Amino acid sequence: MRTAALGLARGGLELRQFFRNTAGFLFTFALPVFLLLLLGSIFSGMTPSGADFTQEQEFTAGMLGAGIISTTFITLGAGIAQDRENGTLKRLHGTPLPLASYFIGKIVMVLVLSLAEAVLVLITGVLVFDVDLPTDPARWFTFAWVFALGTVSCALLGIAVSSVAGSARSAPTVLNLPYVGLQFVSGVFISIAVLPQWMVVLGSLFPLKWVAQGFRSVLLPEGAAVVEVAGAWEHGRIALVLAGWCVAGLVLCAASFRWTNGRSGG
Repeated sequence: MRTAALGLARGGLELRQFFRNTAGFLFTFALPVFLLLLLGSIFSGMTPSGADFTQEQEFTAGMLGAGIISTTFITLGAGIAQDRENGTLKRLHGTPLPLASYFIGKIVMVLVLSLAEAVLVLITGVLVFDVDLPTDPARWFTFAWVFALGTVSCALLGIAVSSVAGSARSAPTVLNLPYVGLQFVSGVFISIAVLPQWMVVLGSLFPLKWVAQGFRSVLLPEGAAVVEVAGAWEHGRIALVLAGWCVAGLVLCAASFRWTNGRSGG
């Protein structure tokens, strides 16, 4: 209970620090919405062959996934690298704050940011591209578990990858390549139905493809599942893959996390 309470308190502090960084705040929240407006306007009115939904509606679902990876993988990867470099982690290591509480604080921060980002993307989709929000409670339940598993799995990967960056300055370079690349091979920028097979296989190895597919199952008509690779939404497989990445992320965090840029210390 004490660890959880400290983690929640740490999460509040992380949020206050995040919102004080105006540039980071604007970039994190504006990028998925900007890309949705850009792509939606370019492909305005286009409907995939034989489908009963528009390209803009598909982009909205994809950008929900892109928003999650932006507010988790990028924010945590760069933020923890900075904490390590400026000595914040080293100072925390000398306090009674458990490592688990530090992680809980980070997860709380990105959960709040991801939820706010999802709301912004949905509002944009509804107001600009006539996206219909579901009225079936079962679809909102699907949205909730896809959102939760997607946020946690991507957050843990961000924490793990933060140790790969040699410095806070190099962190954006290390993080942006997989961030941009995964959006292309996961059906965010380009419909999964037209991607080459090798890209589909590559994207299927990572969480974003499954997060975007889960959100498509929430926002698109039931018949839209025919454009998916398997011709179905595969909710069971989505849950299994994302849960597996949560476990793998925990293992990677435990194996790679360092308090300082020097010798590993647990």
